[in-house]
Amino acid sequence: MALFSKKEPVALDLQSISTLISEGCMLDGNLRAPAFARIDGQVTGDVMVDEGLILGEKGSIHGNVITKEFFVYGTVNGNIQATSLEIKSTGKVSGEIRTQTLSVENGAIYNGTLSMTQNSKLAHSQKISKQHEPKMIEV
Repeated sequence: MALFSKKEPVALDLQSISTLISEGCMLDGNLRAPAFARIDGQVTGDVMVDEGLILGEKGSIHGNVITKEFFVYGTVNGNIQATSLEIKSTGKVSGEIRTQTLSVENGAIYNGTLSMTQNSKLAHSQKISKQHEPKMIEV
């Protein structure tokens, strides 16, 4: 008999939401949340959520998004960096996507470029190495 049991991970859509931007709310500026968030309103600015994000059908983001898990039912105009991304049938995304896993339902709209990697460290290291690439100097 084990004293400690391993808990199964809970799906993002069943997680308790710590941050909520409800329908009708408008946020101009960057949003940073430490756990799980849901956006049903409008955000103009970058969104960084440590664990997971749900963008509701009437929700929209005009800016870049960085999170682990991302469910898109609404509209994103900006770049997305996520470990797992699901664009639902009502979702619309315009911008660059960097992810490990991608799911796109019939009816969803996506315009942009896609980069998929096997792990997030690789995606992060590629981004850093391109920015800080050493310059060759001949002597």
